Amino acid sequence: MPKKKDETHRMSSLEKDLIKKAKEADKSRKYVLKLYVAGITVQSSRAIKNITQICEENLKDRYDLQIIDIYQQPALAKGEQIIVAPTLIKKLPLPLRKFIGNMANKEKILVGLDLQPKEENGNKD
Repeated sequence: MPKKKDETHRMSSLEKDLIKKAKEADKSRKYVLKLYVAGITVQSSRAIKNITQICEENLKDRYDLQIIDIYQQPALAKGEQIIVAPTLIKKLPLPLRKFIGNMANKEKILVGLDLQPKEENGNKD
């Protein structure tokens, strides 16, 4: 039976190593983001400010953020099937994700970008 505890300990150590390596790999991933806004409005300005702040605080030099005004470039919006603005699209790293509407919920954006683990049952540690 003690042998099984040792095996469990080794497995735990292996898992920790894998998690550490995955986190290190994550730090080198480049994010490709597109933020679609509708003209020069208060909501558009807030979305740009919030997403830029999230990127600067969490991704530093590891992101490419393209801001697209759907009124000035309607073909790009149509190509991405944008029907509501603001809309943020995470192209890379996969999986592709879309955030539609209010960009003020920082936690929701961070979770969606896989930069923060999802809180379960609303508990915060």
